[in-house]
Amino acid sequence: MPPAFSYDEAFSRNLGWVTAAEQASLRTKRVAIAGLGGVGGSHLLTLVRLGIGAFHIADFDDFAIANFNRQAGAMMSSLDQPKIDVLASMARDINPELVITPFPMGVQPDAIDDFLRDVDLYVDGLDYFAIDIRRRVFARCAELGIPAVTAAPLGMGVALLNFLPGGMSFEQYFQLEGLHPDEQAIRFLLGLSPRMLQLGYLVDRTRVNFADKRGPSTIMACQLCAGFAATEALKILLRRGRILSAPRGVHFDAYRYRLTRTWRPGGNRNPMQKVMLSIARRSLGIPSPKR
Repeated sequence: MPPAFSYDEAFSRNLGWVTAAEQASLRTKRVAIAGLGGVGGSHLLTLVRLGIGAFHIADFDDFAIANFNRQAGAMMSSLDQPKIDVLASMARDINPELVITPFPMGVQPDAIDDFLRDVDLYVDGLDYFAIDIRRRVFARCAELGIPAVTAAPLGMGVALLNFLPGGMSFEQYFQLEGLHPDEQAIRFLLGLSPRMLQLGYLVDRTRVNFADKRGPSTIMACQLCAGFAATEALKILLRRGRILSAPRGVHFDAYRYRLTRTWRPGGNRNPMQKVMLSIARRSLGIPSPKR
């Protein structure tokens, strides 16, 4: 028989970077993760290993071969299986004491309150192009006073933004209201990465197709996202250390050995941001804004 599970022993190697009291506090926290694909599955497993004790997880998709290059849980044995079931099983295999509340239909507009009920933090793992439901979830987080983290995989790096209670909201930063989906997508991209560090080594721009809602991805970026987001989760949940929040963010690009702190007062209304949006539209072949 395998040895009995022990929470204290399983996460004892976290001690030193956190105190025993802080580890005990993480055990009581509940985190909501929407989307278990490129970054969401890695977020879940990383936060489980941090010792967080409860999760709300939402995803409606099944694993496919096209997921193999980057998604936690994507393998031959999980083909055509629901991502939410596979990832929940993997998480419980790490910590069988976990409390997991699944939302197998994804985050539905009429179930956002249920998804966010009693959570201490929201971590965004939605598909890049799922902008409408992302806006709804972030807006409700702001209304409920729930901190929200988004770590976007870009090229071979990560762009991080935090939205904290009482601070600048997702909509105030990205300025997406009433815009055509293509314009929303480019504004989301530029808001995440005002310096666009990843664009210089994109070798085949035809692989970026906003109309078909498709773009390239790497496992390096997804794993960097999980590390960045979990670090922010630790600081937010334990209320320790400096926490940057919108309009301030961080973009780290491993390929270019570049780390930049971004600051865009006014978000996408910032004059510098408007210039960068124009450059990005031309570079990616996206027409000027439509309403």
